[in-house]
Parts: sequence; structure tokens; C-alpha cells
Amino acid sequence: MSRYYRRRRRRLSEMNVVPYIDVMLVLLIIFMITSPLLSRSIEIELPTVRQAEPVIPKQTRFIIVTLDAQGRLFLDENKQVLTMSELLTRVAALVVYAPNSQVLIRGDSRLAYGDVVKVMSLLQEAGVEKVGLLTKMNKKVIP
Repeated sequence: MSRYYRRRRRRLSEMNVVPYIDVMLVLLIIFMITSPLLSRSIEIELPTVRQAEPVIPKQTRFIIVTLDAQGRLFLDENKQVLTMSELLTRVAALVVYAPNSQVLIRGDSRLAYGDVVKVMSLLQEAGVEKVGLLTKMNKKVIP
């Protein structure tokens, strides 16, 4: 009778992947929550105006040149400081790559007016047809 009671158990040779999928989904949710927090922009104080024309995205691409209060140059939210020649080279390449793109300058309000105008004129010499200035609207209504 002992022959009948000795059954062989087959070993399960498949790997259980459910815990790995759970861990992957948790990591994906953590990444989705933290990624917007990591992409901070360069801290500048834009000048305020009473009336401004809103930027309407008719163009396919905006190229944003940022000047902070110390006069350092940045391109498209990249926190790498650029020299004027590097900036002009990169902007010229971007304009050639996407000719219908518009170049906008974000200048800090504490920056001298001449520095912003200098960057604007150098961009136009580099082949940029239109250069715009970014400002923020004054929330207070002045009668």
C-alpha cells in the first residue's frame, strides 16, 4: 500500500512575477509624482506691465533665452550657464532646424536695460528675425 500513498509532487518551474509588477507600478507612481517637482525653472523676477499681448502658440517651437539678475545666460530652462558665443551658436542652429520658431527673452527686472537690448541685437545679427520679451501681467487694476 505504500506505493499508492507515495505520490510524486511536481515542482512548479514558473517564476511568480506578480510581486515584481507591483514594485514596478509603485516605482512608476513615485516617478510620476516627483518628476514635475524636479524640473524647476531658473529663478528670475520678470518685469510687470499693465497691458501685454499674450503669447499665442501659433509657432511650433519657442526658444527662450533667460538673463538672470547677474547677467548670466541660459537657454530653454537648462541650468547650464552659457557664454554669448555659445548662446548665439545654439540659437542659430535651433532656428535653422525649426525656421518657424520664435525667440523670446526672459530678462530679470533688476537687470540693466542695456544688457537685454544687447542680447536682443546680437540675436538678430545671428539670424533671428523676431525677438520677443516675456513679462508678467500686473494683477492690480489701476483706474
